[in-house]
Amino acid sequence: MTETRMPWHGVIVATSLQFHDDLTVDFDAYGENVAWLAEQGLHGVAPNGSLGEYQTLTYEERDRVVETAVANAPDGFTVMPGVGAYGGAEARRHAQFAKDAGCQAVMCLPPNAYRADDRAVLQHFELVASVGLPVTAYNNPIDTKVDLRPDLLAKLHAEGFIVGVKEFSGDVRRCYEIAELAPGLDLMIGTDDTVLEVGMAGAKGWVAGYPQVFPYACLALYEASVGGDPDTALPLYRRLHSVLRWDSKTEFVQAIKLGQDMIGRRGGACRPPRQALAPETEAVVRAATQALIDAGVN
Repeated sequence: MTETRMPWHGVIVATSLQFHDDLTVDFDAYGENVAWLAEQGLHGVAPNGSLGEYQTLTYEERDRVVETAVANAPDGFTVMPGVGAYGGAEARRHAQFAKDAGCQAVMCLPPNAYRADDRAVLQHFELVASVGLPVTAYNNPIDTKVDLRPDLLAKLHAEGFIVGVKEFSGDVRRCYEIAELAPGLDLMIGTDDTVLEVGMAGAKGWVAGYPQVFPYACLALYEASVGGDPDTALPLYRRLHSVLRWDSKTEFVQAIKLGQDMIGRRGGACRPPRQALAPETEAVVRAATQALIDAGVN
């Protein structure tokens, strides 16, 4: 009997967002990209995350990005928008819109306006969970300054506020502590350059950036990692790591968009405050990406 895939399981692509030359959102290009990702066999998309430059979007733009993703998602293809916001009321508003638009789940950062304490984090997720959609937490203590520690994640799960966590701390040791403290909480790979380690630690999903550039290779790597097949996974991981590591760097959006451009997909420019890659950085990213393209990785 085949196990039913939960909406947050599998490879969920944290989508970049395409802009016109005047930096207005190119919704047609974005919708085409969502449809293309589904055609590649990936399992879903997470719009309005960090890769989607959500911090630079108006509410109206964020709403239309969600609607565009849903309109271009075939049956069974997850749309799990990020609902990151300064406060719980704002995050709840985005979650309610996602529910009304037909999304299957949402991904939620903790409050990111200040270094919130545990009480504030619990209330934040309670507000978002009150909408009624499954909530996956997004732990990114580097950018948000709020650390969703394993014990705090266990509290959030025990209260019924979250079903999974995108773990972006980079500390693979946490995966085992999370499993001990909250065995029912689904672990999701958050950093592309730890997919093997977190996959073999028991991950159920991967919220991923680089499948927008190398979809088949990334899908094969994920399946081998979570399937406990290091003989298949490790050589592929070694080959891909020269690009995967850019997902954890400050320039991750620009690097992934450059990769999309290089394979003939639309990546394009970013909105301020993000700037174009410095020439020396671009040269490194371009060389690593081109080497994989030349080797037939796709």
